[in-house]
Amino acid sequence: MTGTHTAAALVLEDGRIFRGTAYGARGRTLGEAVFCTGMTGYQETLTDPSYHRQIVVQTAPQIGNTGWNDEDDESDRIWVAGYVVRDPARVPSNWRSTRSLDDALADQGVVGIAEVDTRTLTRHIREHGAMRAGVFSGDALASDDELVRQVREGPAMAGADLAGEVTTAAPYVVPARGPARFRVAALDLGIKSNTPRQLAARGVELHVLPATSTLDDVLAVDPHGVFLSNGPGDPETQREAIELTRGVLGRELPLFGICFGNQILGRALGLSTYKMRFGHRGINIPVLDAATGRVAITAQNHGFALEGEPGQHFDSPFGKARVSHYCANDGTVEGLRCADVPAFSVQYHPEAAAGPHDAAPLFDEFVTLLEARHAQAQ
Repeated sequence: MTGTHTAAALVLEDGRIFRGTAYGARGRTLGEAVFCTGMTGYQETLTDPSYHRQIVVQTAPQIGNTGWNDEDDESDRIWVAGYVVRDPARVPSNWRSTRSLDDALADQGVVGIAEVDTRTLTRHIREHGAMRAGVFSGDALASDDELVRQVREGPAMAGADLAGEVTTAAPYVVPARGPARFRVAALDLGIKSNTPRQLAARGVELHVLPATSTLDDVLAVDPHGVFLSNGPGDPETQREAIELTRGVLGRELPLFGICFGNQILGRALGLSTYKMRFGHRGINIPVLDAATGRVAITAQNHGFALEGEPGQHFDSPFGKARVSHYCANDGTVEGLRCADVPAFSVQYHPEAAAGPHDAAPLFDEFVTLLEARHAQAQ
């Protein structure tokens, strides 16, 4: 527990060092330092595969108040490389809690640090950008110069091919709740548990496939549509997924992509991607529909984005398409719509555990595409 006051240090690539106390496991971890603005949902954040190889700075000052339970995980493990908090709860208080956050981190070997001035740290990342970092405690502590050296030798996020490290090892099926109306093949690039639940509730039987799946693997499912999930890493590395997406578009199968899937669809349509300065991570990101001006408050977790302008129309190998949504904060591309093939995507998370739920109707829109395609085929 943090009460033991074991010294710890967060070391950034640019040489900035933040001192604190050990939280979770002791030792060394390397990753990319990013900040998450969510005021709640830390368990869902920590178990989101999209955070693989990232050291997450929690901007909310008090973390761990509700402990850790066995119901809210978004995958089968904690994926963050490290965790940085300011004021961890000494004693969790929630009727569903089975253990403390500190214990959950320690049990899974996640090295963290507490009692850090996360406000100053967040401002530093906003000004200088997300960068390589390391958390060190216990026997892993060394001289400042040595710790900075270790951080700078760590892998960068640009060019990182990580989807294969988080994807399922073998295909599996999530049955529909009630009668199955449609069958969908989902490419698991880092899928969260709430996505299959949302689709199952709408009568979709989901066949979750590994990230290395081919078009033949997808077609073997005989799907009514295809789903591209969220996931970590640089989308430019996902050549197989991009080629698979082109094959799906060429067959005019209904396609829906979220987060990483939005970037995969964009690249399949001929757009490029870039690494953002510090990305969008939180559950309070405002997104504008370019056509209607309607605003949705969304959950997001991405450090890369598509090149494009709000409302932009462009030609693709599969017909006309447009940038359908954009971020109200910085104009970042937040969604795509194809005019000539049944495909669309968003950069945010409509499954949004632990919220908000403004974007949940996007699953209904996908089902509407499936219905239209099914009716056409009759």
